[in-house]
Amino acid sequence: MSKTKNAVSAELDTPTDLDSAAVTKVSAALNTLLADAFALYLKTKNFHWHVSGRHFRDYHVLLDEQSTQILGSTDQLAERVRKIGGNTIRSIGHIAKLQTLEDNDEKFVPPREMLRELMEDNKKVAAAMRKAHKVCDDAEDVASASILEVFIDETERRTWFLFEATRQEGGNEA
Repeated sequence: MSKTKNAVSAELDTPTDLDSAAVTKVSAALNTLLADAFALYLKTKNFHWHVSGRHFRDYHVLLDEQSTQILGSTDQLAERVRKIGGNTIRSIGHIAKLQTLEDNDEKFVPPREMLRELMEDNKKVAAAMRKAHKVCDDAEDVASASILEVFIDETERRTWFLFEATRQEGGNEA
């Protein structure tokens, strides 16, 4: 049996050598990242579906690639929570309660503003991943920390690509 006290049903109880406090803290950190991953995925797909203008194809493809990568992180985050004996998100409502990123429901967003907003969101996600990494380090959960290291690198790459796509011609400013 796990040592968790975070309301895991007996049928889902997973053995772990992490203490219950560590499971609770790591699960909370990873679940917030998971909620933000779903929020960022949907926003990226929203912008992918609604991008318009002279760079349509380039942006459409870029956002599709990025959304696929973001969605790919969700299963690993959720399964990591379960592997250590925690509960993970179960619904859109649960995601809405945990997400820290803001949705964008505007009818039209200019393409450059879309990319800049996604760049800022990815920067926020990278910062949150670093904080979660510290939680994992403090809990001696090297496996979760290792997964986050890969995701931080992927997030920084998305940020870089979005930054480069929004730079003004002939300048270094964004």
